[in-house]
Amino acid sequence: MKSNRSIFKIFNRHSVPLKSKDLGGKLKAPLQGHRVCYAYFFALTLAFVLTLSSCSKYFDQVPQDRLSMSEVFKTRSGALGYLGNVYTYIPDEFNQRQVHETVLYRTPGPWTAASDETEYVSPGNKAKLINYNTLDATDETMVKWRWKSWYTGIQQANEFMASIDKTPADQVSTSEKVQWKAEAKALRAIYYFYLVRAYGPVPILTEEYTQNTPTEELQLPRNPVDECISYIVTQLKEAQKEGLLQSATSDAVTGYGRIDQAVAQAFVIEALTLRASWLFDGESNYYANLVNLDGTKLFPETPNAATIKSNWQKVADESADFLNRFGSRFKLMYTDNSGKSVPSPDDAGFDPYESYRRAVRTPRSEIGNNTEMIFYRIDNSAGTMEYDRMPNDHRISDGNYKGGSLLGATQEQVDAYFMSNGLSPINGYKADGVTPNINEASGYVEDGFSKSDYKSSTGQLYAPAGTRMMYVNREPRFYADITFNGQKWFDGTNGGNITDFYYSGSCGKLYGVNDYSSTGYLVRKCMGAGNRNQPLVCVLLRLPNIYFNYMEALAHISPSSPELWKYMNMIRKRAGIPMYGEGANALPRPTSFDDVMELIRKEKE
Repeated sequence: MKSNRSIFKIFNRHSVPLKSKDLGGKLKAPLQGHRVCYAYFFALTLAFVLTLSSCSKYFDQVPQDRLSMSEVFKTRSGALGYLGNVYTYIPDEFNQRQVHETVLYRTPGPWTAASDETEYVSPGNKAKLINYNTLDATDETMVKWRWKSWYTGIQQANEFMASIDKTPADQVSTSEKVQWKAEAKALRAIYYFYLVRAYGPVPILTEEYTQNTPTEELQLPRNPVDECISYIVTQLKEAQKEGLLQSATSDAVTGYGRIDQAVAQAFVIEALTLRASWLFDGESNYYANLVNLDGTKLFPETPNAATIKSNWQKVADESADFLNRFGSRFKLMYTDNSGKSVPSPDDAGFDPYESYRRAVRTPRSEIGNNTEMIFYRIDNSAGTMEYDRMPNDHRISDGNYKGGSLLGATQEQVDAYFMSNGLSPINGYKADGVTPNINEASGYVEDGFSKSDYKSSTGQLYAPAGTRMMYVNREPRFYADITFNGQKWFDGTNGGNITDFYYSGSCGKLYGVNDYSSTGYLVRKCMGAGNRNQPLVCVLLRLPNIYFNYMEALAHISPSSPELWKYMNMIRKRAGIPMYGEGANALPRPTSFDDVMELIRKEKE
């Protein structure tokens, strides 16, 4: 089994991680040591965006011409179709492998594989460029097109807001125009958030640009971080007040998937958390000398303790506001072992494994049942994700029931999951970076094989007899997220096989050739029983994202805050492991900032 103990951390916060490691950490960053200005690159890109901004298939006309903007907005279907086009640049983060931009794949990216959580076997995967620190601004698939796509979305949002009022009243009502314009405004802010998250400070388009704008006027400098974040937050708050629905599910026109007040508030929190983080608050030496050509500093000065606390207070306030306003709408999911909803984790039929699995994996047909989803993409590349995470078992001939064994979880990620008693099995590694320091108190046993099936109290088979002991007695989320050697694949047609990742095993390199796990594990998260062509919802933000941002903010303000432990314990209780300071087998609550932050990081890993 390969052990890949990479210490690389990506700049971005990816939304479909196993367990992300971005909380206040010292993350390795791109642009390290560079004094750069993307003005010329931006000018070329924006010119391209302006040329293509109205050229989607929606507007293609047969046989000769395409609709003009005035014609598009003459009808309800034209206006609504244009707004729908603005939505198409929401990331499709199910696609971690095919990162080129096409009509089918909007802003995908290998954020999971570019971290120390997973690894693709393919040497051509773009994650390798990030891991090897060889990614630069000339890469078209990972840099140019991502930049282009979000600025295209921004330009189209601007065009929509400028044109929707021209649509006749008998086609679109005044209230709908107000709502749709607010959606476009929020989408524009969200795309700026994604740009800042990926590139750091970026140019904010404060004027209208057309295809006739001279090139020299498009050579725009980047706005400083504080201006970018302030713009994003201000625009989202204005959209909330100017017409966003309280809940988009009440919109009889399209229902699910629309931007509403809750989505806008979630991105306010995400943006402020990014700004308060170590990378963006002025503490990072990587960006201390990053300036525009005119000398304008793009990152703030190193903050004092009061400033740091003030930045995190903003996160805490906005998080509390979200929970107060939308707490009755968004709730953690609790189900029994068949997936049927139960009232609480105290219910006799509660199953932590199935509750968690259904929270992170949602079929389109069950979109209304997931009470944790805040922001998501319905149209996505679920088939690619499923192929990457499904075992390539040579015993199965039906291609619908076998995958590529491509996305391998690293040993570090496997080690990050807790034991059933809620303790970490590994406390770091020895000087070689590979040999683990075993936490004896956790009950972790690295060697040997189990003599009997390891099951949950509700009958879930976690690890069959004969499994390596290092995979026995782990927390329920481990079994929902990781496919390990000797684990039973999901039940169903062609299901029930025991995975074997050894070289000559049923899922090994001998039979897989190029499709096999390079780490000895597979990511299992989001997978389900049955074939690999099930339409799923790509969840980009869930309720626990709000909880973790809130907890991190409270840790910086008051590490002993009861609110912090309230939400930490809600997550752990749903996960089926002991809580801190309450409940059966309670674990002690630390009081220092460093110790509390370490627990938050471990929980979010």
